[in-house]
Amino acid sequence: MKVLVVGSGGREHAIVTAAAKNPRVEKIYCAPGNAGIAALAECVPLGAMEFDRLAAFAKERGIDFTIIGMDDPLVGGIVDVFESEGLRVFGPRKNAAILEGSKAFSKDLMKKYGIPTAAYEKFCSPEDALSYLETAKLPVVLKADGLALGKGVLICNTLDEAKAGVKELMEDRKFGDAGNTIVVEEFMTGREVSVLSFVDGKTIRIMSSAQDHKRAKDGNEGLNTGGMGTFSPSPFYTPEVDAFCKEHIYQATVDAMAAEGRPFTGVIFFGLMLTEDGPKVLEYNARFGDPEAQVVLPRMKNDMIEVMEACVDGRLDEVELEFTDNAAVCVVLASDGYPLSYEKGLPIEGLNRFDEKSDYFCFHAGTKAGEDGQIVTNGGRVLGITAIGKDLKEARAKAYEATEWVGFANKYMRHDIGQAIDEA
Repeated sequence: MKVLVVGSGGREHAIVTAAAKNPRVEKIYCAPGNAGIAALAECVPLGAMEFDRLAAFAKERGIDFTIIGMDDPLVGGIVDVFESEGLRVFGPRKNAAILEGSKAFSKDLMKKYGIPTAAYEKFCSPEDALSYLETAKLPVVLKADGLALGKGVLICNTLDEAKAGVKELMEDRKFGDAGNTIVVEEFMTGREVSVLSFVDGKTIRIMSSAQDHKRAKDGNEGLNTGGMGTFSPSPFYTPEVDAFCKEHIYQATVDAMAAEGRPFTGVIFFGLMLTEDGPKVLEYNARFGDPEAQVVLPRMKNDMIEVMEACVDGRLDEVELEFTDNAAVCVVLASDGYPLSYEKGLPIEGLNRFDEKSDYFCFHAGTKAGEDGQIVTNGGRVLGITAIGKDLKEARAKAYEATEWVGFANKYMRHDIGQAIDEA
């Protein structure tokens, strides 16, 4: 079996690692991949948005199964292109990926079908948004409607901050067309939990819970990032929370998408807020989270490829997901200055320390091979250092221990990933 994975980050490295465990998989390609992925797969110089070239490559090489890791190609319709060429591909079609591609669509869907979420209003003009903010209850949350690398969310505590946020999103167009429409939400308080799921259009299977850390600096200070670390499972995701979400959120979302003529096949990521009034949906994503995949997939007992094939074939009801009774913590090693400006091309030392270790993982996010073969930094998030432990405290200690094994000149990380574990 030949597999193609589309993407180049830590999430895709985790997906490739899981795919390599399947005994039927004889060859893995990754487009475009990175230096860490290259140890398991043949990286090909094709961009994730080059749909026709990727489909042609899949046909030329006899690819049996393609996994789309990234949000941009999913929202852009890569699955539709592959399916039109008769290729087996895992991920939602364009009309279903809108669940992530448009915050306004997802909020309207939840409102229509009674799925718990924050109260909101949507605006297509800055003037209307500013007028609304004059009487809105503060704080508020501003969200760019479209994709913004996980960074198009602004929490505004004052009216001046909210006005500046509207200017940033809609007038300065910090995230381009993603800010043509914005959603203004009520500010919710509580614990955040990430829950990934496999979906085949009608059936949903829930993966182990996780919790991401979006802010760049310790204490949840600094700018929003793509994610500075995560842990799984979340001690705050109790059986009571799980039961509520299964009844009111998970299947309800799958059924709502089907009722709208947009059956969803792939991974739905539920970003939840555990409020005093019960769990509510913060956001949907239409693919594995990054870095959530780096702590969830290593704990999954099922063969990932077999589960994905069941989704594509519409027989997920035959699958029961199982996860190991342990925990995982991922600490992201970033380039100092991320998410704004940072230096690239810096040599990384100590990567061989992870060889032959079964409970430590070094998932590459922003790396490449230099001219002399030395692996160097090539992005804001460089590596995801993941460790498995018997419980969250042990996994956290091991992950931070392993962050000391590798080094590069402008290495930066948060030191409080999973600190909430101590409060559970």
